[in-house]
Amino acid sequence: MQSPFANLTPVVKNLLIINIIFFVATFALAKVIDLDVLFAAFYPGSHFFRPWQPITYMFMHGGFEHIFFNLYALFIFGPLLEYALGSKRFFNYYFITGLGGYVLYMVVQAIQIHAITGALSVPHPELQSSYYAYGGGQAVAQKLISLVNTPMLGASGAIFGILVGFGMLFPNLEMMIMFIPIPIKAKILVPIYIVVELFLGVKQVSGDSVAHFAHLGGALFGFLLIKLWNIKRPNNFY
Repeated sequence: MQSPFANLTPVVKNLLIINIIFFVATFALAKVIDLDVLFAAFYPGSHFFRPWQPITYMFMHGGFEHIFFNLYALFIFGPLLEYALGSKRFFNYYFITGLGGYVLYMVVQAIQIHAITGALSVPHPELQSSYYAYGGGQAVAQKLISLVNTPMLGASGAIFGILVGFGMLFPNLEMMIMFIPIPIKAKILVPIYIVVELFLGVKQVSGDSVAHFAHLGGALFGFLLIKLWNIKRPNNFY
């Protein structure tokens, strides 16, 4: 019986390995160093921010379910997109869409912070007292603390970029998803995902910790890259 990993393309294979290494290291080294603080993406105005985080956040995950679904999507959709784009361009595509997720998420954070403070950052963000200077009491202070000091992590921005690229290049490929017993074409399923993410991102449901605008940023940059690079649908795919 052929291994399910036999047809993995090189970039997808290495991305899977690197993500797993980071995930294992996060828990194995937890008593020595907090890798989430070091490598997850903090708002640039946070005292936790480091210049490498816009890249490293893509390899950090918050738990087994988080990394499982991201890597499963990479495993399923990534190889076909890598075949279509070529390994070098797929590598660039993955990281650019991941950066796109970071950029849109941080722009939305900046807008929310500016609405409270009138500025794009909080002076002396390492001091708890800095967050209570804008009125509104505990509730406003806690929201500011969350906006400035809650990290974003996960490969979801790049994964949504892959989903959009897949839907654009293989629109009529039918896919099965959980709890829906009939196949759905990619050109229908991917837009549904995008609309749901936009709704959830705008609605901001209480207790929802998912970075929806990072997903949308990855999807947007993926769409733009396919158009900018003038990638055509493969005419020999069945």
